[in-house]
Amino acid sequence: MSKLLIIYHSQSDRTEQLARAVFTGAQQEHQVDSRLIRAFDATLEDLLWCNGLIFGTPENFGYMSGALKDFFDRTFYPAEPYQLNLPYGVFISAGNDGTGALREIERIALGYPMRKVADAVIVKGEPDKEDINRCTELGLAMAAGLNLGIF
Repeated sequence: MSKLLIIYHSQSDRTEQLARAVFTGAQQEHQVDSRLIRAFDATLEDLLWCNGLIFGTPENFGYMSGALKDFFDRTFYPAEPYQLNLPYGVFISAGNDGTGALREIERIALGYPMRKVADAVIVKGEPDKEDINRCTELGLAMAAGLNLGIF
């Protein structure tokens, strides 16, 4: 059974809504074990457990959240010997345009290494129904891709 890990940080309801939508989408693929974990709680063991990842963050000062950066800081060097090469996707709750946060996540992910397999979902402002649907689709697409062996 494939395993999908969704790591996110939220201090507001916005990113939390998006994370829950991604998780809901992932759970629609019953052949994939999906976990939703806050960035401060995620560990190297979680990273080694999964076959694919989705990262979620608010945009803070044009960057990812400190909590997601902390996850990367805590796991980068310990993960290095494993050459993970995991597929990943990203969702961002943006007050601006989200591109700074996305750029830095992509730069860090290359070092693990990980490979981006889905377009990022960037939501500007308060999430609406369409934004929630895009996040649900991201979760489902990642889970289905893992289940089918596409990633």
